[in-house]
Amino acid sequence: MKKLLLAFAATTAFTAPALAEPLELEKDVLTFGFIKLTDMAPLAVAYEQGYFDDEGLFVTLEAQANWKVLLDGVISGTLDGAHMLAGQPLAATIGFGTEAHIITPFSMDLNGNGITVSNEIWDLMKPNIPTMDDGRPQHPISAAALAPVVEQYRSEGKPFNMGMVFPVSTHNYELRYWLAAGGLHPGYYSPEDISGQIGADVLLSVTPPPQMPATLEAGTIYGYCVGEPWNQQAVFKGIGVPVITDYELWKNNPEKVFGITAEFAEAYPNTTLAVVKALIRAAMWLDENDNANRPEAVEILSRPEYVGADYEVIANSMTGTFEYEKGDKREVPDFNVFFRYNATYPYYSDAVWYLTQMRRWGQIAEAKSDSWYDEVAKSVYQPEIYLEAARLLVDEGLANEADFPWDSDGYKAATPAEDIIDGIPFDARTPNAYLESLPIGLHGEQVVVGGEVQG
Repeated sequence: MKKLLLAFAATTAFTAPALAEPLELEKDVLTFGFIKLTDMAPLAVAYEQGYFDDEGLFVTLEAQANWKVLLDGVISGTLDGAHMLAGQPLAATIGFGTEAHIITPFSMDLNGNGITVSNEIWDLMKPNIPTMDDGRPQHPISAAALAPVVEQYRSEGKPFNMGMVFPVSTHNYELRYWLAAGGLHPGYYSPEDISGQIGADVLLSVTPPPQMPATLEAGTIYGYCVGEPWNQQAVFKGIGVPVITDYELWKNNPEKVFGITAEFAEAYPNTTLAVVKALIRAAMWLDENDNANRPEAVEILSRPEYVGADYEVIANSMTGTFEYEKGDKREVPDFNVFFRYNATYPYYSDAVWYLTQMRRWGQIAEAKSDSWYDEVAKSVYQPEIYLEAARLLVDEGLANEADFPWDSDGYKAATPAEDIIDGIPFDARTPNAYLESLPIGLHGEQVVVGGEVQG
């Protein structure tokens, strides 16, 4: 990465005269991939609002069939970059699955996911859920309310199946986190068995996001964790009930990132800066004036070339509310966050959390030192690129100086216990101590061998 930073230093100066000139783009015709989810919004907005055009970029946005196809496209170069699961650049860089050095100079959003169960499962859970004075369920809902249902299915000889979108997705880790916090084991991975179902009480499998509601309706799975609008789609179709949002699971948790290869960033440093500039402007537009632009964003996303769901379904979560049971719509103003709370800054601490979850469930097979987590985070998350793009925007009068964490060392303050459903704080500076604090999951030198945890 030193070569990359030297390239940026050589091509971009922070003096006012140099900044008056547009960036000399090494590549101006680009194709970016995305999955049909509302959190691809910064890409759609940067395109539709002309922010890519302002940077001299001619961009094509292409929906991808699934996350593996998208990742393969970025690695092969058929895609120049993409809306990615935050775990994908990390997993690829450490060689879990497809191996390639992917980096992210831009985080796309906070929050935005939910966990939904079928109507049948919801009816079985409800007696285990406290109610408020008005009779509605009290949120957040713990997976402890699901545990008796899972036990009932086990006694009847039926496996309890749930869906998530990809093995290194936030959704996999959030669903696992919720289950484990309620005393249900979501299963381990091992080098020999990558099903993730070793020792599991609940069997998790992959379903592409747009197919989640249909798979639930068919009875193949009893619940799922996915991004919007596919939780609200279940409510509109009358086939399921969201039981918790990831905002309730972990307040202002990181979600998607924009991923490019390290080779792309090295070969095209000015183009990379231009892309990040456009995406920052899009994120600002999405959150400015207390989300005043969200209705327009919903209209854009509802188009078939983007998410392609009905306007009303996307608006149900995108405009500051979230509907659980049909008619139980509640205010959740931060369900989708694109710029507030430094949402777009690629924090090392976000990367470390994903890596701890990979280790927790055996995707990282052996124990790693705290310094290893730090090194991997810094090889993938690139805040220096982000801040250079932000500086250009500030100097051009397109962004406010106060809106960016110029003095950050890349780590957030520890997430307090009250912001996480299991009441266990997270400090990215001490990843191994954090892993030890989690009751369910691998600890210390433990490894999964065959169907057993050893060590």
